Amino acid sequence: MNRYDFVYFFDVTDGNPNGDPDAGNLPRIDAETGQGLVTDVALKRKIRNYVALTKGREPGWRIYVQDRAVLNQQHEEAWEAISPSTEESKRNKLPKDVEKARELTRWMCKNFFDIRAFGAVMTTEVNCGQVRGPVQLGIARSLDPIVSQEHALTRCAVTNERDLEKERTMGRKFTVPYAMYRMHGYVNPLLAEQTGFGDVDLDVLRRSLDQMFEYDRSAARGLMRPVRCVSFRHDSPFGNARADQLFARVTARLAHDVANENRPPRQAADYEIQIEGSNLPPGVVIQEWVGAAMAAS
Repeated sequence: MNRYDFVYFFDVTDGNPNGDPDAGNLPRIDAETGQGLVTDVALKRKIRNYVALTKGREPGWRIYVQDRAVLNQQHEEAWEAISPSTEESKRNKLPKDVEKARELTRWMCKNFFDIRAFGAVMTTEVNCGQVRGPVQLGIARSLDPIVSQEHALTRCAVTNERDLEKERTMGRKFTVPYAMYRMHGYVNPLLAEQTGFGDVDLDVLRRSLDQMFEYDRSAARGLMRPVRCVSFRHDSPFGNARADQLFARVTARLAHDVANENRPPRQAADYEIQIEGSNLPPGVVIQEWVGAAMAAS
């Protein structure tokens, strides 16, 4: 397993990529710059959903954090597999036997993709320890300030006869006409050794970045799609260069005609993504992780 640092671009057209429940579900925004935000949690959710749909029925590919999951019940499975003789009332602490405690955590990593990828704190009433995940995602930020459009929704049907003459407005929705977002991600091979995250898991992660929006369609989210994912692979597990130095080699700016005409971007082609690939640090290789380049790999 190699170390990877990657830059992931995706865009949205006429949709809300990540509503803020504390702001009436408005698209998340940086109040100082006006740039749109998509949380790492929202992106991990899409990855989890992709894996659940495509691999979830296979052994070792279950999802730990999912809708209506009861975490303690999943912890109980590990205890029953590793230490079934332990009384339920004593399962709130890890076994004093260090190796047996590690076996509980390893069992969870082996059976749940998102634990061995993202890590988990499993120290609830039924304790299975905690792990740091080798895959970490940052918050995605739009390249330019976004404009949120508000739409009133109406309906032609009513719930009860007495509502026939009432106002038919039933709510509002918010959309972004167009925005491209940039996110930074990391794969740490040293932590991957601890959780069992391997090359097969990495391949599934790459495919999820390419396909996850296809499995997450909704009217509220409009058209979301990956644009590009530029990955820097390191020969050394400790890294051959700092991530920020490599990320600085990837720039995205408005195309000349869009900037000269002073018009807002409305498609991916309105941006130019450039990579400075010359004089790379020894041991660093650039890879493309989405689109035709990924499919050919």
